[in-house]
Amino acid sequence: MGEALISRLISLKTFPAEAIAVGDPSAARRQFLVETYGVQALADNQAVLANAEVVLVAVKPQAFAKVVPDLQAAAGQQTSLLLSIMAGTPLATLEAAVPGWPVVRAMPNTPATVGAGMTAIASGQHATADHLQQARTIFEAVGDVVEVPENLINAVTGLSGSGPGYVAIMIEALADGGVAAGLPRAIALQLAIQTVKGTATLLQETDLHPAVLKDRVTSPGGTTIAGIAQLEAGNLRAALISAVRAACDRADELGS
Repeated sequence: MGEALISRLISLKTFPAEAIAVGDPSAARRQFLVETYGVQALADNQAVLANAEVVLVAVKPQAFAKVVPDLQAAAGQQTSLLLSIMAGTPLATLEAAVPGWPVVRAMPNTPATVGAGMTAIASGQHATADHLQQARTIFEAVGDVVEVPENLINAVTGLSGSGPGYVAIMIEALADGGVAAGLPRAIALQLAIQTVKGTATLLQETDLHPAVLKDRVTSPGGTTIAGIAQLEAGNLRAALISAVRAACDRADELGS
């Protein structure tokens, strides 16, 4: 996700490459980032943090404790905007690591890698409207941005954060259905992907409620209503609702 942001921020000219510094313990990874994007890539996190206006923490939640000492050393010398994309790590934990810093917690999703992401942001107690706008500018480089209160961030995680996994399974299942009906695998997958993509685009650009679109394509006694009846018999709606709730609950567990 960090690389997706770097790539888009540079390609959209939001920031010049030379203004971005990245900390990574892997020498091979640092070399790749320098050669691919022209950014600074350093092994020393404190060198990365020195005089940084915006700090993005893009590590797994389990690794956060390893970077806290570097953040605290920087917090004693400056005040930066801290952005975190760590799942399940609450604002209180982040603010304790960098006392006095403005903090914004964000939950992007994997379509960000192609500029089609969805990010929700929640602001900490020291974050101003200007800080939120800074965060929006950064995450809008990889897609759409919404602001939510922090108590809804884990719900966002369960829906849009984990959602690409659910949609991928649905696309795979649609393609399998096409194969079962006699289509070649490659054509079935192409049809499934474009159908999902086209339906999402149609809903987004027309502001149609999904139920209205569903009604428009289900003619009496037709093929679509026959298929929908099978989806209802298989409890597809209930399964998706349960998946979002389960992922939200897991995010709560990670933050406790």
